[in-house]
Amino acid sequence: MAKSSKIGIVTDRIHDEYTRGPDVWSTFNPAVFPDCVNLGQGFMNWAPPAFIRESLQELSDKRVDVHHYSHPKGRPRLRKAIADHLSEQYRKPRDPSQDLVAGGSSSLPKQRKDVGAQLDPETEVQITSGANGAIYCATTAFLEPGDEVIFISPHFDQYQCEVTFMGAKPVPIALLPPKEVRGSKGSDWKLDWEKIEEAMKSPKCKAIIFNTPHNPVGKVYDDEEISRLASLCIKYDLLCIADEVYDILTFDSKPHLRIASYEGMWNRTITISSAGKAFAATGWRIGWAVGPPHLIKPVLVVSTRISFSTNSIAAEAAAVGVEEAAQRGFYQSQIQEYEARRGQLCSALDTLGLPYTLPEGAYFIMVDASAIQIPEDYPFPEDVQKHYRTAYFVAKEAKVVCIPATAFVSEEHVPMFEKWLRLSFCKDEEGREGGELEKGGKQLQALKKYIKA
Repeated sequence: MAKSSKIGIVTDRIHDEYTRGPDVWSTFNPAVFPDCVNLGQGFMNWAPPAFIRESLQELSDKRVDVHHYSHPKGRPRLRKAIADHLSEQYRKPRDPSQDLVAGGSSSLPKQRKDVGAQLDPETEVQITSGANGAIYCATTAFLEPGDEVIFISPHFDQYQCEVTFMGAKPVPIALLPPKEVRGSKGSDWKLDWEKIEEAMKSPKCKAIIFNTPHNPVGKVYDDEEISRLASLCIKYDLLCIADEVYDILTFDSKPHLRIASYEGMWNRTITISSAGKAFAATGWRIGWAVGPPHLIKPVLVVSTRISFSTNSIAAEAAAVGVEEAAQRGFYQSQIQEYEARRGQLCSALDTLGLPYTLPEGAYFIMVDASAIQIPEDYPFPEDVQKHYRTAYFVAKEAKVVCIPATAFVSEEHVPMFEKWLRLSFCKDEEGREGGELEKGGKQLQALKKYIKA
């Protein structure tokens, strides 16, 4: 190709990502460590529940339409199921024009007491290609070059690109770890309110991506925190993209609170959820966005041009899940199973002697690995970044793949999170087919000889 050719010159918007080198998912991939237990990437090693699989098979056999295009808004059955079964959680104001809280009000907005009006499946629910697709459509719809977007770090790594690909600027603000890790919970990680408000004061600040339950910390934000954050979004007139994909996975009776259900927030919030996380079907790529028509229609416009429609048969099966899960007691039994898995991994970490934060939601554990002493002459490959080395060492010596927490932070926050590893417990526990948690917990004990007293 001639040097003067324009072919192959990537755009500025993807340049940083294009030149970044191997990403964390390529480095800590089962294909790279085929003999390891994978407690890294957050996908389950079991199938969706039987009642959903059975409906999927029946749909496939008896209907032709599920094998073809859907409406760009998403399958009507799934949109209706979301509206029928999830409306009360959003507490949509009966008169959205009256749901106003003045910026700078001295009183913090509260969760609306009224269970609210029914969601409109035609204008307030959009089905997308996974929750990640919903966030990408939202950022495409509303961000201009130069806009600033806040997110709380550590954060889902896709946020960074979903912002920079639009020519906007990420403004990550660190979630502050507890001073004493041993015995800590997700709730012990604290927001830096001073830095959050400082960032919001910028005239370029357009939005915040707010994740609860939080990946990877496992923090479930409480009423006081959400109320305070809502007051700041209102004060500085910000769009809130609420990433709530783990909304049905909270533990120890901790409630999940939707920021859209707070006074003044319905009209400025796009809430993102996921069938993949709810029903162990991450490969189906079925997510959705819920919000007022003036926010959902732009998401529809973008989604239509990116993918046109979502996976039809998977969306129909997801509708069955949404329709029947609560009445079958599925959500509660799933929580109990996840609590058992969490307990098994925590027990292995206790035996090993590494401190960690007990997650109150999602399915990840943040482990403080600073006590692991890696031999100075350990033969790391040249392409393994320094702040990935502890995770690489664990994979090689204990045969357990985990993810370095630095994969979820911006460069400025790498020193702050270098000692942390993320382990996933969305794997089978003892007594179930696979038994990866049991095996992984045993293999982690190989690190004992490297842990300083």
